[in-house]
Amino acid sequence: MRVPDYANPVYREAVAEQQRLREKLVVRPLPPSPAPVGGADVSYHLHGRTFWGGFVVCEPGEPFRVLDSAVVSMEVDFPYIPGLLGFRETPVLAAAFKKLAVKPMVTLVDAHGLAHPRAFGSACHVGVVLDIPTVGCAKSLLCGGFGELGAARGSRSPILLEGKAVGFALRTREDVQPVYVSVGHKSDLESAVSLVLACSPRYRIPESIRLAHALVNEARRRGLG
Repeated sequence: MRVPDYANPVYREAVAEQQRLREKLVVRPLPPSPAPVGGADVSYHLHGRTFWGGFVVCEPGEPFRVLDSAVVSMEVDFPYIPGLLGFRETPVLAAAFKKLAVKPMVTLVDAHGLAHPRAFGSACHVGVVLDIPTVGCAKSLLCGGFGELGAARGSRSPILLEGKAVGFALRTREDVQPVYVSVGHKSDLESAVSLVLACSPRYRIPESIRLAHALVNEARRRGLG
């Protein structure tokens, strides 16, 4: 991970804004069996400035039924700074969210939430800005560490950062790599884990995120949005 330029005024101002937004964060249980469930993801070319952000809204089931989706593209001026990705990703996701005719009750974001060095990853950022319930479900660990994790589906181990549990490494399929679940906004850790498992009946990645990932990558390949 590239070390931020702490003297850069852009960095200092963004951290201050991140801390201001962090004060608006709400941690509380999700409603039982929330539906519809959203998935949010962003795609972009390496070193590129055009971002594609997308939302997919699903009715859980077998298979998940897509009720609505939206994707937009946007030129992003905010530089890449570790720990501040929410400033690059949230504007394009907010624009996609506004295009939805069917709004999700809760959204799984392909990002970290509280499992972040300043407890405000992109899943928190999106949730607070849009004032919607969000859960972070990331494919790789950003910070902290976790202990031994069982091989069975549903096995979990707390992600510890400075001695505090900020998320869970969660096995969504037997003997596959875990995903990393943390609170975004208007959710809590237990209900977040339950939702991620419920939305992962077949694959490692929850269905709504998988569908959003496919949506934005196809839009990027075709230059849509």
